[in-house]
Amino acid sequence: MLADGLDAVAQARIYEDAGAAAVSVLTEPLHFDGSLDDLIAVQDALEVPVLRKDFLLDPAQVFEARAAGADAVLLIVAALGADLLGRMIVAAAEAGIDALVEVHNREEAAIAHATGANLIGVNNRNLETFVTDIGVAEALAVAVQGDGIVTVAESGIRTPDDAKRMHDAGYDAILVGEALVVADDPALSLSRLVGRS
Repeated sequence: MLADGLDAVAQARIYEDAGAAAVSVLTEPLHFDGSLDDLIAVQDALEVPVLRKDFLLDPAQVFEARAAGADAVLLIVAALGADLLGRMIVAAAEAGIDALVEVHNREEAAIAHATGANLIGVNNRNLETFVTDIGVAEALAVAVQGDGIVTVAESGIRTPDDAKRMHDAGYDAILVGEALVVADDPALSLSRLVGRS
């Protein structure tokens, strides 16, 4: 538990006001205390797009996300494999939402490209050890780039210098979670990350 009793809507409003281009909402209940109700409430309260962040394993969950108001879903290559990922990307297109396809290594990046992903994120967090190293995104930057592909560096980005490293590596965006949830002043932290202060 990173922030016991966190108010998803209040936190999301802080992010939007501080300059976030989009907000991700955890909907996984068992390990992350999230819910679709949080997603619905955040989507209702914000103007920026909202991403459903969860371990999605069935195309029906993509349509469920859309019905809850999500503008995008997170699809993790390590959890899906190539065939199911391809079906999930098709479902997202049919639902009219974006799919952020998350990879951790070159093999997964190749799968993302092969399935037609156009929004690819590199997670700097090792899913087995939970250690983060933003050098992972730097090492994989070329592997995820391509014509018409938007790239996102995820996890472990805590400071403006970290954000600059991701920009310099060629990433179009960053996804920051834990660093903002545990920050004493998330508005100030985010403002610094996006260069507002």
